[in-house]
Parts: sequence; structure tokens; C-alpha cells
Amino acid sequence: SSRFMFGIAAYRKYSSGSRYPNISLSSPLPGIPKPVFASVDGQEKYETKITTLENGLRIASQNKFGQFCTVGILVNSGSRYEAKYPSGIAHFLEKLSFSSTAQYGSKDEILLTLEKHGGICDCQTSRDTTMYAVSAEVKGLDTVVSLLSDAVLQPRLLDEEIEMTKMVVRFELEDLNMRPDPEPLLTEMIHAAAYRGNTVGLPRFCPVDNVDKIDRKMLHSYLRNYYSPERMVLAGVGIEHEQLVECARKYLLDVKPVWGTSTVANVDQSVAQYTGGIVKMEKDMSDVSLGPTPIPELTHIMIGLETCSFLEDDFIPFAVLNMMMGGGGSFSAGGPGKGMFTRLYLNVLNRHHWMYNATSYHHSYEDSGLLCIHASADPRQVREMVEIITREFIQMAGSAGEMELERAKTQLKSMLMMNLESRPVIFEDVGRQVLSTGRRKLPHELCDLISNVTSSDIKRVTTKMLRSKPAVAALGDLTELPSYEHIQAALSSKDGRLPRMYRLFR
Repeated sequence: SSRFMFGIAAYRKYSSGSRYPNISLSSPLPGIPKPVFASVDGQEKYETKITTLENGLRIASQNKFGQFCTVGILVNSGSRYEAKYPSGIAHFLEKLSFSSTAQYGSKDEILLTLEKHGGICDCQTSRDTTMYAVSAEVKGLDTVVSLLSDAVLQPRLLDEEIEMTKMVVRFELEDLNMRPDPEPLLTEMIHAAAYRGNTVGLPRFCPVDNVDKIDRKMLHSYLRNYYSPERMVLAGVGIEHEQLVECARKYLLDVKPVWGTSTVANVDQSVAQYTGGIVKMEKDMSDVSLGPTPIPELTHIMIGLETCSFLEDDFIPFAVLNMMMGGGGSFSAGGPGKGMFTRLYLNVLNRHHWMYNATSYHHSYEDSGLLCIHASADPRQVREMVEIITREFIQMAGSAGEMELERAKTQLKSMLMMNLESRPVIFEDVGRQVLSTGRRKLPHELCDLISNVTSSDIKRVTTKMLRSKPAVAALGDLTELPSYEHIQAALSSKDGRLPRMYRLFR
């Protein structure tokens, strides 16, 4: 208490102005040398280093100091390249990843080896990229690269492993249709509608009829064409670049894959052809989630329009537009940081209490892109819901308010920077950018591009987008769904309203 009293006395003495009558905290103190501050410019001093080996394999790394590193191989392979094969090969390869190889007798052996270095492994497939990744202690880098090389280039693909994978795939397909969250299924449907029968419109999940058609011979034929070094990037975060290059030379330079090498790779070079169209799935959604608080029966609609590839300059304005639309579920708690001031909350969810969901998504690929809005409501209100969404699309072409635009840009930048705090995310960013463009744009470059987006950019890209035919995916009870022609007419009109229907008998 005596210390507290002394503090009060000192405060009174200084605040009464007896010793320093005019002290301002914003100007330098008299008689004190000028301080030297450490400067932080927010830029990464460590550029992403890239080296290309003699066989065409690219190695990209970003140093990030710490005990652990994330290293992986990204391959230009995915469901979009399956035009000449039965769909589902990429799905199978994802499930077969890190199984027995030339060096390791089983998946357990691989996991035990990684465990010695505190490591974990994972494989993820998207429509255009397959990613094999390992996070482990930096000291185990040699083992990690050797293991990755073995898992990607020397898998045994035993009969029992393929049989097991068929079971896993069948289970996953059943699960996909039974999930209360229809988003993965709708995303699959909207791609099929937008790019009918080509590239990114090909099914990402193996169709049920193809499960029994896929065997080792077919997998080897696919791997021979697509798993070639020039279609791969070895990416690493948290390691020295020279060290990674050394390991790559040792384990990835003169390795003959188990499927042999082909002199002329038969690679599908098709460019995505946007077609637009509708995919409908009539489904009884009344018993999707039973229990003490069942989810009410809902009909889900997704409407999308063509945007641009991620290689074009317009990609950034579209990303800002997607952020400005935002949206989410009607039960999302949280304040402005959760996107409560985005258009789909302010104009849709806050005004129409009967809508359960309104969310904007932007899918982008190297040759095309798709901006969609997913909405769900009671089956009786589908027509009204579709009109609300088409009106939102038309209003995108109006002028964006300065405040909402700034908010969307700030939110996009903060999301970008917060995601890039995590090592696996940096790894994926480095790998994907180098795989598709051969270089990496650093976060501060992207932030500058976002800052430069103006409301006229948003208007310009939206006007261009609204010229494309819509892609529509509909799931659930579709009795009240307007026809595709009516949705198209609404998106070509000035106000986004559906053509009026006159019925003699209501």
C-alpha cells in the first residue's frame, strides 16, 4: 500500500505541473537523444527460392524459422485430366497415397518412420492438383524427401490395397449423399452444369459405376502420362533451399518410376469450355438430420456465372467482389469480422428471415472461373429465393459503396495474411503458385493489388460476368423451381426479376 501511495503522490506532483508544466507525449522530450526504432516494413525479406533440375522438376522453398518444416510434392494431376480415362482415377490415387512402396512394406511402416521425426503425412486432390505433403522435424529432411519420392514414384498398388480403396470410395460416395451439409455435392453439380462434360466439369469423386473398372494397369497408364518430373514441384517451408535441392538431387533426379517412362506423354491439353446449364437432383430431404432438433426440410439452389482464370488481372477484383457478397448461414453468431456487413447478410438474410443460407463462393482455375451463390430455404419458397439471388447478381453491377468496398478489401487482406501465418498454408501457396506460374507472388504484392481495386473495376468485371449463361444446381424438392429459361431471363433483365407467371387455377 505504501508503494501505491507513493505512485499517487508522484502522479499528483507531475500532473499538477510543478516540474514539467507542458509535457506532450507526442513530441520528443527535451535533452533526451533521438531514439532509434527497429523498422518493420511488412515485407518478407526471404523471397521464395526456385531451382529447376535437369529433368524438369522444380524445387521451391520459403524459409520460416522453427523446428518443424512442411515438405511435399505437388503434381499437375486431378479429375480435369481424366477425359481419356474413366472418371475417378485421381480419387483412387488420393486414397491409395502413402500405402506400401518399394522401400516400405505398409502404411504403418511409413507412419512409424515419420513418427521418429514427429511427422505426419497427407494427400489431397483437387480438380487440377494432387498434393502429397509431410510435416516433420527439420532434422529429418533427408528421410522425408526419400519417403516422398518413394510414395509418389514407387507405390506398389497391391491388389488388396486397390480392393480396400474400392470399399473406401464406395463408403465416401454413400456419405456424400447422406450428409446434412449439401455443399460438396452442390459444388460437384454446379461444376458439371457450368463445364458440361469437359475439364473442370468432370466428376471429382469417382462415379459408382466406375469403381469396379479401375485397376492397377489403368492407374499405371495414367501415372505414366501425368506423373512426369516437369509436371511436379517439390515445395518446402521451414528449410534451407540448398539442403532441399541436395535431397532432391539424391532422391528425385535419376529415379525410374515403377510404371516406367514413356517417351511421348499423352497429356490432355484441353482448355475449359464454359457451357452453362442446369443440373437437378430431386431428393427427399425431410429426414436428413433427425434427432432432438431436426434440421427442417430445405431445398438448396446454387447459381453461378463465369468469371476468369487466376492468371488474369481481373482475378483480384473478383476475389474482392466475392468478399463483398460474403454471406453464410442464418445461425452464424459473431460481429463484423464474421462478415455480418456483407451484402448477402444485409440484403438477404437480415431481410428474409425464412432463408437459411446465402453464401458466395469463387472457384478459380488456370483457364476459367466460377462465382456462385448458394442459397437454401423451405421448398415452398424456392421461386422467391431464386429471384432474391438473381436480383443480388444484377445489383453487383451497380456502383459499390466506398465503405463496403474498403471493408471487403480489408477483410480479404486480413484473411490472406492470417491464413499465411500457418506453415502448411504457406507450403500450399508456394507449391500451387510455382506449379501454375513458375514464380510466387509474395503476400505484400497481393495486398498492393487488392488495395488498388476500385469500384469501377468491380462494375467492369461484373458487367462482363453477367454476359455469360448461368450455371444452376438444384437439390431437394424442386416443384417450385423456376425453369432455366426464366432464370436466364432474370439475369438478363435490368432488375433481376423472374418473368411473371399467370396461372388460371391457383
